[in-house]
Order: sequence, then C-alpha cells, then structure tokens
Amino acid sequence: MATAATPQPKRNWRAPREEQPFLFFLMNTPAALILLGLVLYPIVYSLYLSLHSYNLRQPGRFRFVGLDNYTNILGSEQFWTAAQVTVLFSVGSIALTLTLGTLLALLLNEKFPGRSILRAVMLIPWAIPPVVNGLIWQWILEGRYGLANGVLVSLGIFDTPHAWLSDYTTALPVLIVAQVWNHVPFVAIVVLAALQTVPEELHEAARIDGANVFQRFRHITFPWLSHALLLVLITQTMVALRTFDIIYVLTGGGPGKSTTVLAWLTYVTTFNFLDFGRGSAYAYILALTTLALSIVYIRVLWKRGELAR
Repeated sequence: MATAATPQPKRNWRAPREEQPFLFFLMNTPAALILLGLVLYPIVYSLYLSLHSYNLRQPGRFRFVGLDNYTNILGSEQFWTAAQVTVLFSVGSIALTLTLGTLLALLLNEKFPGRSILRAVMLIPWAIPPVVNGLIWQWILEGRYGLANGVLVSLGIFDTPHAWLSDYTTALPVLIVAQVWNHVPFVAIVVLAALQTVPEELHEAARIDGANVFQRFRHITFPWLSHALLLVLITQTMVALRTFDIIYVLTGGGPGKSTTVLAWLTYVTTFNFLDFGRGSAYAYILALTTLALSIVYIRVLWKRGELAR
C-alpha cells in the first residue's frame, strides 16, 4: 500500500535580514540622496560663497578671496558690537529659560489638583510660531495703547506710557522676556520627562539620612537632569544665537544698534546689502560658535550625568 508523501516545508529563498545589508542600503538610497541635496549641498555651497567676493550689485565681480571675508568681519567694530548684544541676549534668555523651565517642571512633577490642565495650558506659548509671538508682544508693548502701559498706568506705577521698544535701555530686556515666554514650555517638557526617570528610592534613602529638599535636589535630582539640561542648553543656545523672527517683528535691530544681534546683522548684510559672500561668512561664524559651545556643554555635563547613574 502506497503511503502519502510527507509534505516538505517550503524553502525560504530570501536571506535573513542580517544577511541583506546591500538591500537595506539600496532601499535607503533615495532618502539619502534627498537629504544630501536638501542639507549637505546648501552647507557646502554657503561655505564656497563665504570664500568669495559675491555681491549681487556687482554680479560680474565674482572672485575668490580666501579668508578675507572672515578677517574683515572679525576686524570690524560692527561685528564686535553685535557680538556683545548677542552675548547679552543669549545669556539672559538662556539663563531665564532654563531657570523658569526647571522650576515649572519641578512644580508639574508634584501631585496637586488641576495638574493635568496646567500641563496642557503651558504648551500654548511653545505652540505659537515666533512671528506670531512677536506680534503678540508688539501689541502688549505698544508705546501708547499697549496692554503693558495700560495696566501700569492704571495702577499708578507709571505716570505716562513708556515706549518699551523705542527706548535704548528697555528694548533688549523686553526682547529677552518675549523670547523666554516662547521657549519656557519646551524646557519644562524636557526636564519633566527627565524627572520621571529619577528613582524614588534615592529620595526615600536621602530623607531617611536627614537630607533636606535642597540637598536632595543638589545630590540626586540635578545629576539625573544633567543629560536633559545638556539637550536644552544646546538647543536653546542654537535658538538664541539664531534668533531673527522676533527681532524682525519688534525692533528691526534698533533703536540704534541696541538689538542688532549677529543673526540680524547676517540678514542685513545678505539681503539688504546683497553681499552673499560676507553674509555666508557671518552664518559660518555663528555655526562654528554654536558648535564650540556644544562641545563645551557635552564635556561639562555628560560625564556628570553618567556619574549619577
């Protein structure tokens, strides 16, 4: 009696995933080419322009000048004045953003009625685009009919309205306030996420040993926040150094040069004076400055965060 043949399992002629690296590279090639075209090409081309004299007012005089654009920029008083303003704006906005964002995260990490609602509401300033944020603060700080002047005059703090954006002494501080209001929620979100990872056992052991709130924050919470603060420092430094939108809307670099930061000077050089060679050099100076600060942040904070773990 013939017996039925035992069915043979189907062979899988396809190689395992780990044996198909070429296929993976091939499938990712279109995306890689798009990224190269959209990201790498503009970076390389702007570097190329920064080494040339290229002004659209004289398009026929395109010539290689080497590092002359960089040396002329670094030797100009205009650059160092703008650099001073940039440092003041960046340090002020980053310090306030980190401080207020961390305090807000510590508050939202505690349990209290309405915490979920407050967590949702705090996202509103961050969700507003920078230009819209500038328009809101323009309405608040308007010299005659603005909300700030209306409140301060009605409370008797000011006798007459104050021209916040036209006063040399107040233009930069109110820019910092507007910048901080827009970016505090991002810092709070990142720090709050890091706070969720702190083991409660460490705090319990510290309480048993008699550590107070400040000691627990210094020796337990802060080291665990180091990596989150590193991320925030890098991103907020990049944002502060490249801030343009809010300055364009509120002050236009004035009054005088009181709010002329390097990003604004880059814009004016490139699009007002049409000097694309020097404008590209300004942009690369900003990029290299950001890179140097990021390296410093990583060296200072990364190892500190590793020690906490």
